[in-house]
Amino acid sequence: MNKVIFACVRNAGRSQMAAAFFNVLADPQKACAISAGTEPGERVHPEVLAAMREMGLELNDVKPQRLTEDMARDAQWLITLGCGEACPSVAGLKREDWPLDDPQGKPEALVHRIRDEVAARVAGLLEREGWMRAG
Repeated sequence: MNKVIFACVRNAGRSQMAAAFFNVLADPQKACAISAGTEPGERVHPEVLAAMREMGLELNDVKPQRLTEDMARDAQWLITLGCGEACPSVAGLKREDWPLDDPQGKPEALVHRIRDEVAARVAGLLEREGWMRAG
């Protein structure tokens, strides 16, 4: 089983979207994803909740969480999402950075653009690694 961690600072936007898309699109026998942050927020941003709800993905029960060594122990990938110098680093994991804007407080059209870019990047990763759900 391949485990991917999507991480940003607050774990309240981009990383939550990425993990949600990943877990819907991935073959659960091959890969799963979690999301975490270095300084987790209180809740997922409301504009992210709304944008994901439009895609049929409900994140109301999701709570931002701190990236820990325990969490990373059995992971293979760390994908950071536009947090620049504040992005976490975990030794031994394959790493990518997806430089995406933070959706917090952005207009709906921009939040949708960020959401769609996250979805496209997740799909690309799944296809590249051979983890896409069949059918």
